Amino acid sequence: MENTTNGQPDAQPTVIRTGRGLTVAGTRITLYAIMDFIKEDYPPKLIRYKFNLTEQQMADVLAYIDEHREEVEAEYQQVIKEAEELRRYHEEKLREHLASRPPKPPKPEEAAIRAKLEQEKARLGIK
Repeated sequence: MENTTNGQPDAQPTVIRTGRGLTVAGTRITLYAIMDFIKEDYPPKLIRYKFNLTEQQMADVLAYIDEHREEVEAEYQQVIKEAEELRRYHEEKLREHLASRPPKPPKPEEAAIRAKLEQEKARLGIK
């Protein structure tokens, strides 16, 4: 991967590729997490603060994204797609799990509270 720090060939790059994808070196922060904030038009100063990055790290990340826009955007879209698929999968598994369990009867104190709530709703004419 090419160096993104100050254009110096012997300096450590700020943006590296790990098993998690494009990452800020020395952190667990992915460029995809930063892209979420860039897409929402957060100013770089706030993004830097949010992720506790140095000015140089933020400048390097923005430069990397600018120089590799197509690659980063394609990977970002793939990450979003996979996250959405994973979210839907887990929501479906949760629905299946909850549907397989019989509902628990309310505890006596909950039943009393529910009864008071229903009385108040009836008094106010709320359905």
